[in-house]
Amino acid sequence: MDQQQRVDLVIVGAGVAGLTAALAATEAGLRVTVLNKGRRWRPEAPHGTEQSTATFYAQGGIAVVDPDNPEDSVALHTEDTVVAGAGLTLPRPTESIIAGGWTAVERLVDAGARFDTGADGSFLRTREGGHTVRRIIHAGGDATGAQVQAALSLAVDRAGIEVIDQALVQEVLTVDGTAAGVAYTDAAGATAVVAAPTVLLAAGGLGHVYAATTNPAGATGDGIALALRAGAVVADLEFIQFHPTMLYVPGARGRRTLISEAVRGEGGVLVDADRASVTAGVHPLGDLAPRDVVARAVTAAMERTGAPCVYLDIGAVDRFAERFPTVLAGVNASGVAIDDGLLPVVPGAHYLCGGVVTDVHTRTSVPGLLAAGETARTGLHGANRLASNSLLEGLVMGGRAAAVAVSGRGRAVAEPPSPSATARPAAERTVLQDAMSGLVALRRSADGLAEVARMLEAAPRRETSDPAAAEDAALTLAARAVVVAAAARTESRGCHYRVDHPQTAAVGESRLFRLNDAGFHATPGGSGARAATVD
Repeated sequence: MDQQQRVDLVIVGAGVAGLTAALAATEAGLRVTVLNKGRRWRPEAPHGTEQSTATFYAQGGIAVVDPDNPEDSVALHTEDTVVAGAGLTLPRPTESIIAGGWTAVERLVDAGARFDTGADGSFLRTREGGHTVRRIIHAGGDATGAQVQAALSLAVDRAGIEVIDQALVQEVLTVDGTAAGVAYTDAAGATAVVAAPTVLLAAGGLGHVYAATTNPAGATGDGIALALRAGAVVADLEFIQFHPTMLYVPGARGRRTLISEAVRGEGGVLVDADRASVTAGVHPLGDLAPRDVVARAVTAAMERTGAPCVYLDIGAVDRFAERFPTVLAGVNASGVAIDDGLLPVVPGAHYLCGGVVTDVHTRTSVPGLLAAGETARTGLHGANRLASNSLLEGLVMGGRAAAVAVSGRGRAVAEPPSPSATARPAAERTVLQDAMSGLVALRRSADGLAEVARMLEAAPRRETSDPAAAEDAALTLAARAVVVAAAARTESRGCHYRVDHPQTAAVGESRLFRLNDAGFHATPGGSGARAATVD
């Protein structure tokens, strides 16, 4: 171990949840260190440079109830969220998070964020799938995430908060079952430790367990893997939302351009290769149905026509280039021509609805360990996330994580142990991604899940001081957890579809899992959750 420092709060991740927490905690007088696996956002970065956080790539906006909007309310937003969550959204935490949204947005504006406004100065609002009213505020047309990332990053710089870039966190260090800090590998390959009474995991999702995703390269399940190794409980990992409209580029792997749902909210129409409606007769909301419904309709249309994609007809979208500059830039960079007004699209791995189980204040089952953002499972998303609720959750829960850290200020923490051995099971990435894409994506079965489970269990152990191997180890553990959860859920619900169990159970129940030396086993569930044993 080359170096060690001690702070009040160490944050893993530099997206909306992590930076919101860092700012709030610093304002309260805490000493904070943020560990960012990638390179930090910089205004001078060349156009097209891949950013390290999923926050930056969020297009649609922030779903938030404007108290001055007579057409909307916390109760209505909660109802829309619960409906989209397909029986697994927890109403009380959901209402609490949604109710905190407007204040969180006001704090973001105070930090420097600027949203699109009308002539009267009020926020412009759009509508996306599953929402019954126009409640989604946006910035730069479809560059909301970029605006949020920029505002928070600049505010963090102004506050003098320590952000260590290219810091790959290898382990949450614990003493007697309590979080005591983290060990990470720096850009030079040296191992360092940050000791702290409070650790916040805000490391994003696991999109790169699949061959193609809307997520940036760093979304390799790090937060889930770190939490599992530390003894934390996870839930609902089988629910991975596939966005219905990811730009189709033949043969492309890795991060691919997202075509915002707001395009459909502004008049875009999904059509198949024969120019017939993709969603006609599928759902009352048509193209603005919940994402799992639309994604399956897109898949069915591709099978019906034999085409490799469907199309998003943007002919009726007013001032498309002005309203959706981010989408247009991504399309142009991919070399896709849209002279005919048709964008080729397919479903793509987009968002993890489950994660590390937390209460409504970000606390996990491990004392001193918090989780927020996509890494966390608060109960807001259930079996299928409602569009644009993610930035909302990150803002609200980031602030609450800071409050928890403040309450723990001064708590005595034992000297953290030295990092453990770093040789871990790590499957070859392409093999893992192809297996997950083929058998654990939109359609799953017992046979396919068992095949992938065997492949993952046979993964060789690799020395994770190498960054690529460390990411592969995180992907392997995260994929194992997804497969275990998907195999245990013998029904179809939300964005989890079992071809061998197509019906939905009468009562929705979450399954909670913990990792131990023997593998994944259930832990007793709380209210509304049932434990399932998986050997």
